[in-house]
Amino acid sequence: MNHATEVFQPLQGDDPPMVAGYRLAARLGAGGMGRVYLSHTQGGRPVAIKVVRPELADDPEFRRRFRREVEAAQRVRGAYTAELIDADADGTPPWAATLYVPGPSLTEAVARRGPLPVPAVLWLVAGVAEALQAIHAAGIVHRDLKPSNVLLAADGPRVIDFGVSLAADFTSHTATGAAVGTPHFMAPEQASAGEVTAATDVFALGQTAAFAALGRPLYGDGSAIGVLYRIVHDEPDLSLLPEPLRPLFARCLAADPRDRAGLAEIVQWCGQRLGADAGGAGPAVWSDVRGPDVTAPSPLPTPTRVLPQPLVVTQPQPLPAGPGERRARGRRTALVTTAAVTAGVVALGGLLWAVQDAGNTFGDWVAGAPSTPGPGPSGRSAGPSTASPPASGRAADAEGGTPQASKPSPTASGTPRPIGLVLQRLDAKNSLSFEKPFQREDRKGDIRFDCENTGCALESDTSVFVQMFTDEAVSLDECRLMLAHADQRRWPLASVPVAGQICVKHESGDIALLTVQTKSTALPELAALTLDMTIWRRAAT
Repeated sequence: MNHATEVFQPLQGDDPPMVAGYRLAARLGAGGMGRVYLSHTQGGRPVAIKVVRPELADDPEFRRRFRREVEAAQRVRGAYTAELIDADADGTPPWAATLYVPGPSLTEAVARRGPLPVPAVLWLVAGVAEALQAIHAAGIVHRDLKPSNVLLAADGPRVIDFGVSLAADFTSHTATGAAVGTPHFMAPEQASAGEVTAATDVFALGQTAAFAALGRPLYGDGSAIGVLYRIVHDEPDLSLLPEPLRPLFARCLAADPRDRAGLAEIVQWCGQRLGADAGGAGPAVWSDVRGPDVTAPSPLPTPTRVLPQPLVVTQPQPLPAGPGERRARGRRTALVTTAAVTAGVVALGGLLWAVQDAGNTFGDWVAGAPSTPGPGPSGRSAGPSTASPPASGRAADAEGGTPQASKPSPTASGTPRPIGLVLQRLDAKNSLSFEKPFQREDRKGDIRFDCENTGCALESDTSVFVQMFTDEAVSLDECRLMLAHADQRRWPLASVPVAGQICVKHESGDIALLTVQTKSTALPELAALTLDMTIWRRAAT
């Protein structure tokens, strides 16, 4: 297997050939914030270009935060960080460039060789802790430290990707509740939308080091929702870790941020146990952990400009056509035009039929979606629904047919039946309600859309919100689990993508699942959302 082929992937059809003068040579990967490409400076030095996703770039609050983070990140100068050398927060889309680090990520190294030996883990922790010291000194909290954001260079680890970090002096330091990060490596306060501080990165450092020592996440695999619940409510099982490292992990993974070790203490603790190796190029096992070096591709040659050549007509011009030939040409032209128009009408009719059929199918699914997971590839019921589709913006009972009263009867097993609402629009003038009329033309409903304060958000006086960080369809039981301790009545939309899911619990005990279908927040005065909403009556436990 060619490792270089895995690291440097060819550009795809939807990749830009150039970003702000940087010619892209290969794709390095993708993450929650965007795609990463290999490019080169004018002098030929390789750099990594991160291009922000369109749905994030569309949010003015994200751009403001990203601009402040870029300004802060340019002040970071650490031996164990990848230096930010260029960026444009106002670009279309926004982007940032860091020096390219030749070496695998910690994720790749563990996948290749398994858990790291204790000396390599100590060297890793010491280097990452030093990197975090430099990052925090610049007023930044990383907020997304994880194995894929730690690269293993020849002389030690490098921490990369401050793209979802948050400037510590930013007044809305948690973006008013947005839990941004990677679920398996979040701290408890981050998973529950609490205050994010430098101690949050210490918890992520403990989880990242535990992954290196175990070869898997400390809090287990499974759905992101289940992992977040364990992080918030369960103590980590330190008996799984090598005995010499347990005191370190106990200090890093304390539930209370005030009880966690400081970064200087962590560096000193690791250095004492590494001894003489701490001052050199790393423990002897470091090269084995990194694996073979991979050379970055050379810069792409500058394309040569080709001037257009003048068109030379070599065929003789035809003689003017007589009246008979002109009439024949006119008939042929008319036939061709008629055939083209007919084909266009047929194609348009087929398109309209396909769109109508897709809409009916989607309406059937919403009206008949079961509340309890059944068999199927994703753990959800895969059987077809027999319910008739509700009209856009209207509610359908779980058994389909004509819209019924807003409180359907429970099933025989006691599980509430869902009420499906399709394509509900939210803007600055209307709201959504748990009771009929579900879509109100005023601001007196249970769920409102607001862009006047610090970015666009959902807010409520009667309900609490929790964003579900998963690509799979969320069930009622999962919403119940994550809403059990929820207290956020305003949820920012900067981190909610199209198809993102948000669970909502009304004070009456009703639960709703919101699924974003369209999101337009670039111009606050014209901002709007389109949502699908599923309601379960008296579902809270």
